[in-house]
Amino acid sequence: MVLNESPSAAEQKARTDRATYIVEPRSKHSHTIILLHGLSSNGEKFGREFLETGKTSAGRTLLDLLPGARFIFPTAKRRRSSAFGRRKLTQWFDIARLQDPSYGKQTQLQGLAESAVEIRELIRREMEVAGVPSANIILGGISQGCAMSLSVLLSLEYPLGGYFGMCGYLPFQQDIENAINASDDGKDEDNLFAASDDEDSQPIDLVLTASNFERDLLYMDTPRDVATDRNQTASSTPIFLGHGDADEKKPYELGEAAASTMRAAGYSVEWKLYHGLGHWYRIPDEIDDIVEFIRNEVGWEMAVS
Repeated sequence: MVLNESPSAAEQKARTDRATYIVEPRSKHSHTIILLHGLSSNGEKFGREFLETGKTSAGRTLLDLLPGARFIFPTAKRRRSSAFGRRKLTQWFDIARLQDPSYGKQTQLQGLAESAVEIRELIRREMEVAGVPSANIILGGISQGCAMSLSVLLSLEYPLGGYFGMCGYLPFQQDIENAINASDDGKDEDNLFAASDDEDSQPIDLVLTASNFERDLLYMDTPRDVATDRNQTASSTPIFLGHGDADEKKPYELGEAAASTMRAAGYSVEWKLYHGLGHWYRIPDEIDDIVEFIRNEVGWEMAVS
């Protein structure tokens, strides 16, 4: 077999776009943070900027504060974009209308399912190969990366140490909210995971309703023992969501709705709105808030010098 030693420019670009950007810990590896980029970006571009510019009011970065953490920034697959005239962009899933993710939402399903497999595998490798406990893993992202990682979080069979997302939203948020409300009202005729007539009647668990709805969206084949056990969800994972009230690409109401739905699904959510902030993260305020969240809610120790 003869290998092509001179790949084309297109092949080189594809390889670069799919690269996972990893920053290894400065000391012994004990923790891992996995963060997903936004639409048309890539792991290295987002990772470098976030780790270099994301400073607290004291001028510290997460690299300074968490020397034992490995930072992983995966890159999404290049997909045809319905919102940009079928151009190929790096995106975790297709979206038809930027400001309104609910429009043409069926176009999102394939990418959500495919990307979820990749992100879940990243988490699994950190746990099983690197030996990092799930409590020492944080998942998160920005914009579409926030949306993608929230979907993955809802699908997990175990909790993580924490989650933080910036200027994002929850795909199929209204559908998940409707499923939760229907279960809460006892209208579970269409709930595949509800008890049958010959089984003991049990209160409907809203945590399981949300998790199983998300798993179904991601085309996951969920065993019944998992689908009926709230201990096999990520619901004890604390969540931080930050958003700017001047966000022109993803109106803050989308983030607010995500926070509300995740709370309804049984999660503890800290929601922060930043005045005058557009579609990005606020320096240093939001970084300060994320650091405090990691210290106080996730419970990780920070370096003091």
